[in-house]
Amino acid sequence: MKSPALPLFVLLAATTLEAAVKTEPLQYTHGDVVLEGYLAYDDASGERRPGVLVCHEWKGHGPYVRRRAEMLAQMGYIAFALDMYGKGVFAKSHDEAAKLSGAHFNDRKLMRERAATGLAVLTGHRLCDPGRVAAIGYCFGGTTVLELARSGAELAAVVSFHGILSTPHPEDAKKIKAKVLICHGAEDGFIPEKDIAAFHKEMKDAGVDYQFIAYGGAVHSFTVKEAGVDGASSLAYNEKADRRSWEAMKGLFEEAFE
Repeated sequence: MKSPALPLFVLLAATTLEAAVKTEPLQYTHGDVVLEGYLAYDDASGERRPGVLVCHEWKGHGPYVRRRAEMLAQMGYIAFALDMYGKGVFAKSHDEAAKLSGAHFNDRKLMRERAATGLAVLTGHRLCDPGRVAAIGYCFGGTTVLELARSGAELAAVVSFHGILSTPHPEDAKKIKAKVLICHGAEDGFIPEKDIAAFHKEMKDAGVDYQFIAYGGAVHSFTVKEAGVDGASSLAYNEKADRRSWEAMKGLFEEAFE
């Protein structure tokens, strides 16, 4: 059955809403490292609204994480896609990405502090309600936002999409104030079963309010269209898992920001 045409005023309203999203690169520093994040928000209103910190995958701050920030802005949030590596630093290969992310995996203090710097940029913005802030991350970014939560950061919600779950400091889970959502590919070969079991134990021992959703048939990078759709690959996009995990995130935000 053919869907009826949308009324003109609906189309105009949708166009206006989309046009209201303002984006801007934002330079800031952590120590002597110059970083460049990306801010996105709907400028149709001057009222404060919940903020969402977005952390990139292991290759670095690029178009993908900026696109996610824009999607969040269209939902009414102010979003800041932080930069963990440095202005203009983006890996050209998996080997280079492993070195860049490895510096943070091997130094969780650095990871937490650099993420906290990005969080401060977001919460310091005039449109952000600092009492209603979440953090989401992809792959390396998923690990980063979990470590930020473990540091005791003032976050209402944290979402990890196909992130690395292990930590050298599981005892720090007791500092977590956020509601936690893990969106995991059930066929993700990069996350050992022992790490999944350890994560569950970590959350339960600390009494964290958490959810763990495993999407059947999904491998690592299931939210990233640029990963391709080769089902035999260890890195592949999965449309259903992408859509369902985004909806799960939205549900968590509605609960956390009420």
